[in-house]
Amino acid sequence: MREDTLYRRDVVPRLIAGRGDGLVVSGLGSATWDLAASGDHDANFYLWGAMGGAAAMGLGLAIAQPRRQVMVLTGDGEMLMGIGSLATLAAMAPRNLTVVVLDNSRYGETGMQKSHTALGADLAGIAAASGFGEVLRVRNFKDLDLFTEKLWRPGPVFFANIEIAADDPPRILPERDGAVLKNRFRTHLGVDEEPISGP
Repeated sequence: MREDTLYRRDVVPRLIAGRGDGLVVSGLGSATWDLAASGDHDANFYLWGAMGGAAAMGLGLAIAQPRRQVMVLTGDGEMLMGIGSLATLAAMAPRNLTVVVLDNSRYGETGMQKSHTALGADLAGIAAASGFGEVLRVRNFKDLDLFTEKLWRPGPVFFANIEIAADDPPRILPERDGAVLKNRFRTHLGVDEEPISGP
């Protein structure tokens, strides 16, 4: 490993350190475990399923909460599954949305098989070609510091691909009940449940 190799459990706390009232949607698998390992928070929305849906979920949230900064934190495998959403995010271009991909070139949830980024797929290049306002490749601590300075500020829709080591730290599992997660997130946002009306 290089001396400046980035490890996921070192990176994620630095990403959320300056969040303020920012909201985080984490993709299934390692990104969710990393976010939980950095400290559970009512403003975290963990996706336990819906592989490929994190970026689209973040887009909807950014549109619904335009005064809050929203970060999607996901992995390369999950982002590859939902790759078409990048074009929609770039077209909608909410100024309060950032997509962060922790790219270890592995499918961590299914046995650390190589993902397409190990075989030449370039997620940052795809984001740039889709029309993102700003795209950053993060390969070392200097790049990471540059990114975290910009992370929680309004600006053009932002995509960052963070190259991390293919390690497999212990799983820190947050709440798994989808209804509980939804309700606590809505409560944090101050959104009341709407009554279900009949036909």
